[in-house]
Amino acid sequence: MTTEKRYSTMTEQELKQEIATLKEKARKAEQLGIVNEFAVLERKAIMAEAYLLNPKDFKKGTVYAIKHDPGVYFKIDYLNGVFAWGYRLGGEKELEALPISLLEQSSKGGEA
Repeated sequence: MTTEKRYSTMTEQELKQEIATLKEKARKAEQLGIVNEFAVLERKAIMAEAYLLNPKDFKKGTVYAIKHDPGVYFKIDYLNGVFAWGYRLGGEKELEALPISLLEQSSKGGEA
């Protein structure tokens, strides 16, 4: 039985290797039509990518575009580790958490 290391304890090199491995496995799962496995591996890669970013680069009250979801924006209420908690703009105003690796500076820009 192998003990898996937490992303929070991995070095940058280990995280990059883990991301590459996960993306390769996801690609193979997609080719084989194993949709559920593809989705799980893709999410794991997104989580690992979050640990390569600095949460201090993401600001409360700022609006960010959500990667892979064109036209959808997210306003951060607060950060907890590598998760941004807030609301999707134009949505149901339901508090949710997104890994910071899913956020990018939007063309909408700044504060909302």
